[in-house]
Amino acid sequence: MKLTLRVWRQSGPDDDGRLVDYPVDDASPDMSFLELLDVLNQDLIEDGAEPIAFDHDCREGICGSCGVVINGRAHGPERTTTCQLHLRSFRDGDVLDVEPWRAKGFPVIKDLVVDRSAFDRIIEAGGYVTAPTGSAPEAHATPVPKPDADLAFDNATCIGCGACVAACPNGSAMLFTAAKAAHLNSLPQGQPERAQRVLDMVETMDAADFGGCTNTGECVVSCPKGIPLTSIANLNREFLKASRSRR
Repeated sequence: MKLTLRVWRQSGPDDDGRLVDYPVDDASPDMSFLELLDVLNQDLIEDGAEPIAFDHDCREGICGSCGVVINGRAHGPERTTTCQLHLRSFRDGDVLDVEPWRAKGFPVIKDLVVDRSAFDRIIEAGGYVTAPTGSAPEAHATPVPKPDADLAFDNATCIGCGACVAACPNGSAMLFTAAKAAHLNSLPQGQPERAQRVLDMVETMDAADFGGCTNTGECVVSCPKGIPLTSIANLNREFLKASRSRR
């Protein structure tokens, strides 16, 4: 299988970047996209060239570390993470543009690696619950209604990969922030900080220079974990309620 990769190369945050063509002549359809980058990097190293920097960790679609834009689509043509994308999703002879996440809140560090620490700051702003010290409580001491548990679990599946931001024409982080707020606000243990959590997380998101949400829905289409658009509606409702109660 022959492919041509047009990879974004950028030496550092303050350097100009450009797309560089790399032909790959011996790719297997069963290879993952990250394995393709591994093969290409091995060839570059053997030729004495600088390998392509890209982020990865578990390679099982769990950690959210990997993520590139392939032909204009976050994570590529399939609804999955980049590490779980296989070359059988492409055709022999295809030309693939490979770029980093594009957003003001995700500055490029090098090549395909971006700084996603803004997500960490959003979680730090409200991603906790009040917990009394002492031994662990009885598991059934605090009943959780099934609809609330399902809503919390659905939002907790967010892996923080950033595809929602990369896919959004505004570079908005609303889907990520909504998911992180909802999975705590849906549970009894998250109620004491409910209002302040939403205010703090949205404020931190805005301070990180992410764009505003205009409900285009591209974030939902690109999310590998299927976080629903209703999470954003819930966040907007929670934010308005918390803002009014603070006056």
